[in-house]
Amino acid sequence: MTTTPSSTRDTTTTSTTGDPAQYRPRHIVGIWLAATVPMSLLGWVVAPWASHHIHSRDPFIDSLVVAFDVGLIWMMVLALIIVRREQGSLTWPAVRRGLRLNAPRDPRTGLGWRRVWTYAVLFTVSTALVNMLPVDPQGPLPRDLPSALLTTRVQNYFDHNWVGYGLMVINMFASPIAEELLFRGVLLPRTRAVFGRGNVVANGALFTLYHLHQPWCMPVTFLDGAINQAWASERYRSTWMGLITHTAPSFLVGAILLHAVLH
Repeated sequence: MTTTPSSTRDTTTTSTTGDPAQYRPRHIVGIWLAATVPMSLLGWVVAPWASHHIHSRDPFIDSLVVAFDVGLIWMMVLALIIVRREQGSLTWPAVRRGLRLNAPRDPRTGLGWRRVWTYAVLFTVSTALVNMLPVDPQGPLPRDLPSALLTTRVQNYFDHNWVGYGLMVINMFASPIAEELLFRGVLLPRTRAVFGRGNVVANGALFTLYHLHQPWCMPVTFLDGAINQAWASERYRSTWMGLITHTAPSFLVGAILLHAVLH
């Protein structure tokens, strides 16, 4: 039977299937709120307020990116706090176990990366295809980055702006890492007792609703999050699957923004 330290026994139920201790509904909602509320406040309240108190090339873009960077760092800290409470330490074996960062394995053959890396590539291609679907409405500019990249305002912002580029790079990579560690590393393996066979869909829904700071991206977020991150991570019992598929697009966006900086 899986057990947890005494500090968290009152917030979970135990599992006899080899899974981590399972959360009760109120604790699932609590973790979701701990991620969602700060990001929403940072995006819709703090960033606009801060933009009136700084002087830069584009105060609003700078404020928004920094605000989101702060929120994403908080999410990573939150994931580590949960691991520390449940595992008793933050050593690498404890973090790997607590966030399910073990090597993925094919459920049919038991083979690890030698077989599974091909599926990781296929899910990454699937992520690219899903993100190309014309189902998201356009959000307000410049908040909606894909649409904003086509505007003169954003092109002028990145023109030889290495500081702005650095802040955006932090955002592009902190976003998938923080979100995958919390939603697929912490929540996904601990919510099976509540959601049962609908665990993957429920995880995709929680992840989608977390994006209240960017609600216009919710349709694609649900499809991509449920299929290419949650289902892949669940099937191969490893958060690395979601990390790979979620992070891969950041390299392409980074290259596009680098071109804007240089030209």
